Amino acid sequence: MLIMTAYSTTETAIEATRLGAFDYVLKPFDIPQVLELLQRALAAGESRRRHEARSAEEVLGEEDDIRLVGHTPPMQELYKAIGRVAPTDALVLIRGESGTGKELVANAIWRYSPRSRRPFSVINCVAIPDTLLESELFGYERGAFTGAQHRRIGRIEQAAGGTIFLDEIGDMPPGIQAKLLRLLQEKQIQRLGGHDSIDVDVRIIAATNANLEQAVADGRFREDLYYRLKVVTLWTPPLRERREDIPALAAFLLHRQAAGLHRPDPGLEEEALRYLAGLDWPGNVRELSNALQKALVFNSGAPVSIRDLQLVLDSPAGHPPAAGPGPNGNGDAAPAPGMRRAPAGMTGNAIPERESPGADTAAPVPAAPAAGHSDGQRSLDDIVTACLRSGDPSPFDTCMDIMGRAVVREALRQCGGNRSQAARLLGLSRPTLLARMEKYGLKIETRISDE
Repeated sequence: MLIMTAYSTTETAIEATRLGAFDYVLKPFDIPQVLELLQRALAAGESRRRHEARSAEEVLGEEDDIRLVGHTPPMQELYKAIGRVAPTDALVLIRGESGTGKELVANAIWRYSPRSRRPFSVINCVAIPDTLLESELFGYERGAFTGAQHRRIGRIEQAAGGTIFLDEIGDMPPGIQAKLLRLLQEKQIQRLGGHDSIDVDVRIIAATNANLEQAVADGRFREDLYYRLKVVTLWTPPLRERREDIPALAAFLLHRQAAGLHRPDPGLEEEALRYLAGLDWPGNVRELSNALQKALVFNSGAPVSIRDLQLVLDSPAGHPPAAGPGPNGNGDAAPAPGMRRAPAGMTGNAIPERESPGADTAAPVPAAPAAGHSDGQRSLDDIVTACLRSGDPSPFDTCMDIMGRAVVREALRQCGGNRSQAARLLGLSRPTLLARMEKYGLKIETRISDE
């Protein structure tokens, strides 16, 4: 079956592939392209095995916060891949930069799978300290360690019949990698402090933004586990490779942020949408979402403008960029701090003003403009006042997130982007710093080395 449509959506893309469509093309299309697809479909023989459909409204349309948004070719290919792997029980490895929506992809695979009525358990291997990750995953027996007064069932057993999503698997400690390998090969686990092998029925989906090949070469990741994981690999495209999706994605994210704050959606000016599409977004969707949330907090009700965005895109609160003509004197809006327009001949691109860092370094963070104490205090007061007046149901959390992001950025700047040094400066563990960077949409490079 070959589908031709002028109205492709995320739902139709995944659903059509899942139901057995060989492929689909969007109108307008080239005749040679269609002929080639027809030849491939005829040569393929029997249609893919059909599975009982769940309606699109029951699946991707049921919760806005778990929607995949985008209709560019990279996203269409991703939807097709989701539709093909979801009905199977295959182990899936999702790779891509931080903030590209790897958890959303895992969630979509689960919701389209036969296991969709069983649990979907998300475990971030970076957010949980190494000393606790093993007991969190596999559970423990009474007396396994000091304080273990009762048996505890781990997350893997709790998700029986369902799906486990292991995020940031590239940072999993070596000792736990061996136990995970046994789970993948034998479908068995052993609780901490126990001796019995326990049969488990779960599907594993893993994700990472790390360079696993380099991690294997460095001895930080098991080679046998690497080959076990990479049987089916999906890649989530960064925003800079699907710029045409940014306007629709920004409108969707702003609407969702407004609903979360119980405020009307102010919308975005057309110039603001074009401005967003011209930036490189090293933090991808997460960075875009954070920027729109901050713009909404400071918004007075009018459509979000370029000036509103420049005020929150890594600019110190209370110090908006100066108005006036752009760098070429043509009235174009200046890029956000930390971003620059592409060179001539690369229209539509924006490149972060940062160089590729060495191992264990985050991209160096530009210094904020110098300001006196009174200006800094006024900026802090502006943040607090705006949060309290915004109608945000959790103004304290919003203020703390804004200031927490500023503190982490400044620590990284002072340490030249070295995350281990920044963690020591902040009094945090390195995994905790990485989790904060991910939460705040700060760039996390894929090359990570141990001390």
